[in-house]
Amino acid sequence: MTAKLIDGNALSKHLRSEVAQRAAALTARGTQPGLAVLLVGENPASQVYVRNKIKACEDNGLYSVHERLSADLSEAALLERIAELNDDPRIHGILVQLPLPPHIDSHKVIEAIAPEKDVDGFHVANAGALMTGQPRFRPCTPYGVMKMFESEKIALSGANAVVIGRSNIVGKPMALLLLEAGATVTICHSKTRDIAAHTRTADIVVVATGRRNMLTADMVKPGAAVIDVGMNRDEAGKLCGDVDFAGVKEVAGFITPVPGGVGPMTITMLLVNTLEAAERAAAGRV
Repeated sequence: MTAKLIDGNALSKHLRSEVAQRAAALTARGTQPGLAVLLVGENPASQVYVRNKIKACEDNGLYSVHERLSADLSEAALLERIAELNDDPRIHGILVQLPLPPHIDSHKVIEAIAPEKDVDGFHVANAGALMTGQPRFRPCTPYGVMKMFESEKIALSGANAVVIGRSNIVGKPMALLLLEAGATVTICHSKTRDIAAHTRTADIVVVATGRRNMLTADMVKPGAAVIDVGMNRDEAGKLCGDVDFAGVKEVAGFITPVPGGVGPMTITMLLVNTLEAAERAAAGRV
């Protein structure tokens, strides 16, 4: 068996065309969806991510503000700028690119963003809403993964799902979205004694650890859907994920590649969240 590839680029292209149509319709009614992206410092990876996010906005009819701020910017100055954007009616989504310099408290920064403009879905109010099954914004990467399951008609209700990783950005919200969809969810992490014992019986495995070859072929149930959220580089400097792709694709039923899998979906769902924020604002509700 060779797994079916879930093509994140193709699915993203389809979803972005829908975003562009909805954005154009909203703009025609007087509200152009607007996203502000703040980058503090010169982190090379962050610069690439931000550039891709801004380009995606421009390509799909969203208004964007890109602010590159000095690495020695004070926490107070950053909080002040966020407060200004909270009050700016042209801005419907605010994203502060992580990681931040060590002298800035990222939790404090995230909590400073108005919940109705927190298109990353990281604010405590939005995390709590997700936990209670009433999400305003679903965090972009797990949201993108759910769209991948939907596109391939992968049944989640009653499925055994394992999420490897427990971050606030991917692992925890991913588990909550799978739970909401009716899956029986196990979260594994660095303290889990025998991860393979859990993954070998899983119909769905989502891996988000930042460790190469975290999931190998012997750990996968034949026919399982495997989603690789990782982003690493191998010895040759080539981009790769957390899954041993060559081995696992011979066992799994579905698999995402790296690159070209989950990555494009994350930015696409950021556009979707920003668009939905703008639509709520235009309708006079948040």
